[in-house]
Amino acid sequence: MRPLPLFALAYLPLLGACQWLAPQPASPAVQKIAWEQRAEGCQSERCSLVNVETLRISDVPALDAQIERALLAMTREADGQPLPASLRGYADALLAESREGRETWLQAKLVDRHGDLLVIELSSYLYSGGAHGMPGRGFINYSLSRQRALQLDDLLLPGQEDAFWTAAREARRDWLKAQQLDQNRDFQASWPFVPTANIALLHDKLQLKYDVYALAPYAMGHPTLEIPYPRLQGVLRPEYLPAR
Repeated sequence: MRPLPLFALAYLPLLGACQWLAPQPASPAVQKIAWEQRAEGCQSERCSLVNVETLRISDVPALDAQIERALLAMTREADGQPLPASLRGYADALLAESREGRETWLQAKLVDRHGDLLVIELSSYLYSGGAHGMPGRGFINYSLSRQRALQLDDLLLPGQEDAFWTAAREARRDWLKAQQLDQNRDFQASWPFVPTANIALLHDKLQLKYDVYALAPYAMGHPTLEIPYPRLQGVLRPEYLPAR
């Protein structure tokens, strides 16, 4: 029996809020939307399915649309593959094409809310046969005041990108030590540090979460690097550092 993705088995509690320097607009209500669709008429034990857990954010339709686009992007199996029009449309097409042996699990969950930010974690797991499927991760750091997702350039002071990735390399050294790999030169040569776009601006730290095969072999899952905010003084814009 093939393993199910971890996020399909457990739901992490929301992290607590924290007072930040940025003004705090009214926080919208967040509704969880969950559905599963299976291949119609399939009687096999390996019927294809699409399982979706997503969010609806009250009065923020732009974020709803961005979450759906991001989840759809995680269904791509090749670079340049066009995006389906909707999650339901994706499910209909996949299940019509492959009645057996395919599974797609997609999830968007709110992992933090603080100041004017909503931090959404995106998860995917695509199975098309073999020993295991391919998981994916991503984040949306959505600013309610700016009404858009923040990119790394929005977070950094001018000219501080190199300093940011230096702090990330320090976090990788912390991770290697925690994994008891800090003295393993072969591992470090085989899995060198690389940047990632998967950045979460949490209330108590900045987190980088890597896809499988990026910093480590598949069996080690999604390596997570954590940068304490004191290391980012003079690197992040002051409005994205916690109030002291």
